[in-house]
Amino acid sequence: MSIQHTVIFRLNHSLDSPQAAAFFADARALLSSIPGVQQFTIQRQVSEKSDLTHQLSMVFADESAYLAYNEHPTHVAFVANRWLPEVAEFQEYDFTEVEGD
Repeated sequence: MSIQHTVIFRLNHSLDSPQAAAFFADARALLSSIPGVQQFTIQRQVSEKSDLTHQLSMVFADESAYLAYNEHPTHVAFVANRWLPEVAEFQEYDFTEVEGD
């Protein structure tokens, strides 16, 4: 069963800053290059109901692909070097499809 991994977040940088642009470019280049990552997207929040401003989303074919992503050195380095210093707040959600009877 596939897993859609989503992280909704707000950066420490202003949205139109060079630092924000570099963060998004690096996230796209690095995270989408990890084996098993499918349908990688970065989206901007348009509702005023949340102060979290962006979403990273990707799909994995199954739990083993998702676990391999979490442990992949590129992901681990991105979290340590970019995510932790540059993200002010986040929520993480992982979804699988609801099976019908």
